[in-house]
Amino acid sequence: MTQRYDSKQRADLIITNATILTMDSGHTVIEDGALAVLDGKIAALDKTSNIRNRFTSLHFLDAKGCLVIPGLINAHTHIPMSYFKGLADDLPLDQWLQGFIWPLEKRLVDFGLVYDSTLHGAAELIKNGVTFANDMYFQGDAMAKALIQAGLRCIIGEPVIATEEHGNPSLAEIGAFVVERNLVYKDNPLLSFALAPHSIYACSQAALERVAHIAVEHDLLVHMHLAETDKEASDCHKLHGKLPVHYLSGLGLLKAKLVMAHGIHVEAAEMDILAEHNASIAICTESNLKLGNGFAPIKDYLDKGVNLCFATDGVASNNNLDLLAELDMTAKVHKALAKDPTFLPAEQMLQMATMGAAKALYMDKELGSLEPGKRADLAILDCSTIEAQPLYNPYSQVIYALGGRAVRDVVINGKIVLRDKQLTTLDEKELLDKAKHYKKLILQELKK
Repeated sequence: MTQRYDSKQRADLIITNATILTMDSGHTVIEDGALAVLDGKIAALDKTSNIRNRFTSLHFLDAKGCLVIPGLINAHTHIPMSYFKGLADDLPLDQWLQGFIWPLEKRLVDFGLVYDSTLHGAAELIKNGVTFANDMYFQGDAMAKALIQAGLRCIIGEPVIATEEHGNPSLAEIGAFVVERNLVYKDNPLLSFALAPHSIYACSQAALERVAHIAVEHDLLVHMHLAETDKEASDCHKLHGKLPVHYLSGLGLLKAKLVMAHGIHVEAAEMDILAEHNASIAICTESNLKLGNGFAPIKDYLDKGVNLCFATDGVASNNNLDLLAELDMTAKVHKALAKDPTFLPAEQMLQMATMGAAKALYMDKELGSLEPGKRADLAILDCSTIEAQPLYNPYSQVIYALGGRAVRDVVINGKIVLRDKQLTTLDEKELLDKAKHYKKLILQELKK
C-alpha cells in the first residue's frame, strides 16, 4: 500500500478570517487575514485562503468579524496589589502610600498573598488583552510561580527601597536576587527579572549607584518611578542640588537600560538627556489624574524624541487594568491639552502601546508587532457588537470604541490563555473566592 503524505506545513494554531493590524514598520493591515503559529512563534501571515493552502493544524480560531492586534504591553504595573483595589481612594500620593499601602504591605505581604493576588491581577490583565507586563513588586518567586500558571509574560522587578525609615539593605545584596533568578529562569520564555529601585525619595544615593553598577555589569533593565509629583521633583533639587534626571544621570543610571513611570514633572533639559540615552517613559494617565499629580508632557517628550509607552499603574491607584481605556483617556486628554485634535491619532497610540512598549523593554526584536519569527502574543477583539459597529477605521475603533470588554481571545507565546472570554489557565470562580477571603483579612488588619 502506498503511504500518503500531507504536503502542508504543520502549525500548532491557525487564526483565520480576521482583519489583522500587524503594527509592523509599514503598519500593514491584512483583510480576511490568517496567522499560523508554530512553537510559540508566528510562522506566517497572509490571506486566509493562502494560509489554509500552506498549513494544517488541529487547532483553529475563527476570527471572522474580529480585529487581531499584537498583544498589548502594560509597561508599569504592580500586579500583586490587586487586593488593595479601592481600599484607599481619593487621597494624595504621600498619604495613600504612607498611611495605607506601605503599612499594610509591611504587615501582610508574604508568599501566599503575593501568589494569590498575582493570579488575580494576571487574570484581569489577560481579559483586557494585555499579554506582557513590566512589574514592580516584592516576593518575586511567588510572582514567578503565579505568572507561569497564568501564562502571562512579565518582567518581574524586584524593588529596591533603601532609606533609614525602611531599613537600608546591604549594598552587596542589591541585585543578587535578580541576577540569580535570571539564571534560574533563563529557559523560560515568559519571565525575566529586572532591578526596580522604587524612586529617588525611597533610595539612598549609595543604593542607586549600586543599582546602576549592577545593571550595567549584567545588562539588566532598570524600572523605577520618576517625578510623579511636583514635591518629588522639588525635594530632589533641594536635597541633591539637581533635577531628578540630572541626579540619576550623575549616579550612572542613564548608562543602563532604563524605563521610568510617570515622568510628569520633567523639564526640557532633562528630556534631552533621556532621549540621548534611549531611556523610555511609561505614561500612566488615569493613575496620575486620580492622584491629582498632573499630566505628563507627552507633546514635549515626543518633540524631543523620547520613546513613550503606556501603563495602567497598579489597581490600587487606578482601579482597573484596562490598557485600552488608558489609551482612550490619554489620547483625548492630551488633544485638549495641546489644543490640537490631530495630536496622538489612534494609529500612533496603538503603535506606542505595542512596538513603543516593546522598544522600551528592549524586546522589540521578539514582540510588539505581528511578523513571522516574532513571539505569538496577540489579542482578538470582537467587532460584532453594537458598540463596535459600524467600523470604518480599525485603529480608531480599537482606541476610542472597544475597550477591554471587546477582548474575545488572547494568545501568549502561542498558547490560548483566553478563549471566548473564558480563562483557560485559571479558575475564575476560585479567584473571586480568594479575593473575598483576602478582603476580610485586610479589613481585620485595618481595625488593629
